[in-house]
Amino acid sequence: MTKPPLYEYLSARLQGYQARQISQPGLAEAGVLVAITDEAEPRILLTLRSSNLSSHQGEVAFPGGKRDPEDESIIATALREAEEEVALTSAQVRVVGQLSQVVSRFGYLVTPVLAIIPPDVTFVANPDELDAVFSVPLDHFRSKPSGYFERGTIRVPSYDYEGFHIWGLTSMMITEMMNDLWDCDISYSI
Repeated sequence: MTKPPLYEYLSARLQGYQARQISQPGLAEAGVLVAITDEAEPRILLTLRSSNLSSHQGEVAFPGGKRDPEDESIIATALREAEEEVALTSAQVRVVGQLSQVVSRFGYLVTPVLAIIPPDVTFVANPDELDAVFSVPLDHFRSKPSGYFERGTIRVPSYDYEGFHIWGLTSMMITEMMNDLWDCDISYSI
């Protein structure tokens, strides 16, 4: 039995999916692009934020950022930020839908936008914002985490991949996606 194409698989999974919507009107909005390559062994696009930034410096993150007033939707925010950060144009992106919202420690309401991209896209890191652009095989996140970040009742897995440490909000969003859409059973608490 052959697997359905990735877009169709994810679209079908999102039909029964109830994304968490957080109602905190005072929070600034941000959108991130959870871009997965459309190939037999899919990969997730990630970035390493510049060590010169005022926040999240040197952290692994999805392309994304704060919603601008002219952004017509949070999806538009994620697409605009991905183009600004890694030169991924909206024409190269096939949006599948939105995943569960999370709140960052800096007070942003973050909406992950799930999308499919071609496997042969050439990324160009914006040197003002990023130190690197890389991708990780989706299957890497099915394996046992490298460790856990724990604070109070929060317990979030972390992963190491080729010198990159993936933790915090990015790891949380990946963990929830893997559990919800790929039926993984990765332990966490938020």
